[in-house]
Amino acid sequence: MPLTRRTRFALFTGVCVLGAAAVTGYAVTGRDPGVPQARDGGAPPCARIAGASPDSLGGFSRWDTDVPGVAVWGDRDIVLRCGVTPPGPTKDMCVSVDGVDWVVDSRQSTGTRKVIVTYGRVPATQVVFEGGEKIDAALIDLSRLVAPSRQGRHCVDTP
Repeated sequence: MPLTRRTRFALFTGVCVLGAAAVTGYAVTGRDPGVPQARDGGAPPCARIAGASPDSLGGFSRWDTDVPGVAVWGDRDIVLRCGVTPPGPTKDMCVSVDGVDWVVDSRQSTGTRKVIVTYGRVPATQVVFEGGEKIDAALIDLSRLVAPSRQGRHCVDTP
């Protein structure tokens, strides 16, 4: 039995409304930020780091996510992944912030994207900053977050 024009319109409108509600619901309550779990993201220190991550970082609000070891702020403006492979000796720039050594991953960083990884800590934590803004203030908060993880090596000499 063919559908009338009015019935087709009502069905089309209903599908559009349901689709918009689903997309809106995902944007507000979505638990999958599209960021893959790191190899060791399920490790207990990563659960602590992701679970204790601040509600706001660099002026961005944190998403709620079900991905182990992952914290996301803004529209993926700042992404933390705990459990990445720790960097080995490197010639990349390294900075120490409140006793936590961070290496700038020059292979993944660009003019607007900065990728940093903790150095000498297992599991290692990677943070990606899209836009390259507000990194300094965020690094202070992030250093406090990862500081409880034992540091075995340093890339910056400490006095």
